[in-house]
Amino acid sequence: MLLLAGLGNPGPRYAGNRHNIGFMAVDEIVRRHDFGPWRRRFQADWSEGRVGNDRVYCLKPQTFMNNSGRSLGEAVRFYKLPLEKIVVLHDDLDLAPGKLRVKVGGGNGGHNGLRSIDAHIGREYARVRIGIGHPGDKDLVHDYVLKDFTKSDRTWIDVLLDGIAAELPRLVAGDAPAFMSRIAHLTQPPKEKANAKTEEASASKAPDKES
Repeated sequence: MLLLAGLGNPGPRYAGNRHNIGFMAVDEIVRRHDFGPWRRRFQADWSEGRVGNDRVYCLKPQTFMNNSGRSLGEAVRFYKLPLEKIVVLHDDLDLAPGKLRVKVGGGNGGHNGLRSIDAHIGREYARVRIGIGHPGDKDLVHDYVLKDFTKSDRTWIDVLLDGIAAELPRLVAGDAPAFMSRIAHLTQPPKEKANAKTEEASASKAPDKES
């Protein structure tokens, strides 16, 4: 059994916000793996399904980001889940857009959703950190995370979310390094044709031959 908690704010007003990429990730997981319909449990939207032979629960707290731990804590206590069976997917300002890292424990990095979860269940759970980039000034962070992704962001968001859902079996199996490696491979920009560029550069530098 594994509990996946995507973080975000509820309602259509926030649906496209950078802060809601955790919601977006679990939505894609539920869709890709044909989980059951969303229903309300534990002050959250809740869906259940299987990934391989493992039962997986997906949860989207509806308590707003700052109180995410209230909802997640209810589910954890109800199922008596150890922290190693919990994975939280959330936005991360310290990673470039489209980058992803998995870590267990540690600080909350100023993320209010993680701060709330730490207070309710402790710190030693896994976090899937989904990079959204940083606006460059801490005074701009609040408005930045509560604004929608731009149209140009869709080029990497769609690929990343698809990769998270497709490679989820590796994470469920406990192989976080392989999960990260596969997603890094899927999301890297296409390599330029280095040979063609080198040949073009060489040709432009080559001296003209007399005929």
